[in-house]
Amino acid sequence: MEYCLFTEPQQGATYDDQLTFAQAGERSGFTGFFRSDHYLRMGEGDPFPGPTDAWTTLAGIARETSTIRLGTLVSSVTYRVPGILAIQVAQIDAMSGGRVELGLGTGWFEQEHLAYGIPFPAKRFDLLEEQLELINGLWATPADEKYSFDGANYRLKDAPALPRAVQERIPVIVGGGGPRRTPNLAARFATEFNIGFQPESVIAEKFENVRQACQDLGRDPESLKLSVALPTLAAATETELERRATNIGTTLPEFRGETNITGGAEQIIEKVGRLVDLGAQRIYFQLLDMRDVEQVEFLGAEVLPHLPR
Repeated sequence: MEYCLFTEPQQGATYDDQLTFAQAGERSGFTGFFRSDHYLRMGEGDPFPGPTDAWTTLAGIARETSTIRLGTLVSSVTYRVPGILAIQVAQIDAMSGGRVELGLGTGWFEQEHLAYGIPFPAKRFDLLEEQLELINGLWATPADEKYSFDGANYRLKDAPALPRAVQERIPVIVGGGGPRRTPNLAARFATEFNIGFQPESVIAEKFENVRQACQDLGRDPESLKLSVALPTLAAATETELERRATNIGTTLPEFRGETNITGGAEQIIEKVGRLVDLGAQRIYFQLLDMRDVEQVEFLGAEVLPHLPR
C-alpha cells in the first residue's frame, strides 16, 4: 500500500507553500506529493497568489526533496504538445533521481482555457489516446534509435527520444469514471488506474470495469495499480475538524458523507481499510488547505503508522 498527498494549488498556493507541503509529506512518511494541473481558481474566493505551472513547480520540488515521489493528478492533454511534455517529465525524472510520475487526462475546465487562450476542442479522448501512445513510445525507444508517430492529431518524425529517464518506465496514471473508453485506455497504456471523488460502491464498480478491460486485452489485471483519490479532513477533535472545514470554505456536516475521508485516526483507518478491501493499492489524501502543514503531520504521526502496508 502507498499513501500520497494530493493538492490543488490553483485554489491559492505559492511555490513556497507547495515546497513546504511536499517536504512535510516526505518527513511524515508519505509515498508521494501530487498536484492538480490547473491555471485558474475554481469557485469564489481570493484569486491570489495566482497560478503556478505544475511541471515547473515539480521540477523545483524535485531538487529540494530526496525520497517522496512527485507527479500530476492529472495533466490535461490540451495544455502541452506531447513531445515536449515527454521531454519535461523525463528531465524532471532525472532531476529527482527517478521519482516522477505522469497523470494524464482529457481536461475539463473550459473557463481556464478561455482565460489563457488555450484551445479546448470538443473531442479530447482522441488526443488523450494519441498522447498516451506517443509519450510511452518515446520513453520506450532505445537510446540508439529514433521514434516516429503518425496519428490523426500528432505526427513525429525521427525524434531522438531524449533525454533519457532514470526509471526504466516512468509510471503513467489514467483515471476517470467513463464506463468504456477510460478503462480501455488505462489497460492499454497506464501503470495505474485512478478513480476519485466517488462513494465506495462506485469505486468497486470502476475497479471491476478496468480489471475486465485488462482481461479483454490479454493483460494481467494485477499488473495495473488501482488507486483512489478522496477529499480529506483529519484531526484529533471535532473542534479542529470544524476549523479545518471552515478554512476550506465548507462546514463539517457538508463535508462529511460516504465519499470523503473525515475524522480522527480511528475513522480514517476504518475508511482506508474498506478501500483496501475494494482493491485500492494507493490512496491519495486530497488536502485543500496547503498552509495547514499540521494536518499533514497529524496524518503522518497518528494515521499512517496504523494503515495497511
